[in-house]
Amino acid sequence: MDMQLINMALALLAVGALAGFSAGLFGIGGGAIIVPALYYSFSALGYSQDIAMHVAVATSMATITVTSVRSASSHHKRGAVDWWLVWPKNPAASWGMWIGVGSLLAAIFVANKLSGPVLVLIFGVFISAIALQFIFGRPDWKLANEVPGGIAPPLAGTVLGGLCALLGIGFGSIGVTLMALCGKRIHSAIGTAAALGFFIAAPATIGYIISGQNVTGLPDWSLGYVNLLGFVLISLTSFLCAPLGVKSAHNLSQDKLRLVFGVCLLVLALNMVRKILLT
Repeated sequence: MDMQLINMALALLAVGALAGFSAGLFGIGGGAIIVPALYYSFSALGYSQDIAMHVAVATSMATITVTSVRSASSHHKRGAVDWWLVWPKNPAASWGMWIGVGSLLAAIFVANKLSGPVLVLIFGVFISAIALQFIFGRPDWKLANEVPGGIAPPLAGTVLGGLCALLGIGFGSIGVTLMALCGKRIHSAIGTAAALGFFIAAPATIGYIISGQNVTGLPDWSLGYVNLLGFVLISLTSFLCAPLGVKSAHNLSQDKLRLVFGVCLLVLALNMVRKILLT
């Protein structure tokens, strides 16, 4: 058992490094890497699939609170975060606030009730379509000239925040696509999505701690569904590696970054669909 924990700790450190780099490079928060890695690790240690998946998603959310802050800070220094979208003077128009509301509600009330496979399958197909547009579509194609305000933040923000919380991913997968299609430069879209990732991760972490209370069979060092060992080890290396991803992002042209982002998004989506179809 001790050797298993040592191997798990080493794997978590490596996962954290890759997750931090991807968070800085693409603003995707690293959840696409962290969730399956934690799921397989806890399953290998003998925990049930249901427990392993809930703990993986919850712990991923906890680590994204760290990577999103580190990544957003690095992008902010390069002027690539639109704070007027994240938290404007009028809180009711804040994408950050409504994303956080959706994230918290999903983690507390929906996570244990909604059919995960159906949700992941639908979301995977949706992301695949968007990724293909990034790869093959015209870079100047837009849905709008600017990110919508008005009723969009409370409606779309709440739904999107809830989706990301249920899947254990940051806001990059959806947010970068949304903002790029609404006229944002890809670098600004990635930087702003990284900042918005915190508003998903922090409320979701609180929600998973609450919804995991009194659940039996959880791994040692767990607070609700959040595993503290995974959180500490992954956060450590991801915090250190996020600026490397940011530096790489700003060294690429917009066209190259769109292509790389689209390919990574497609791989993420197809992997999600594959796991559902093979189970």
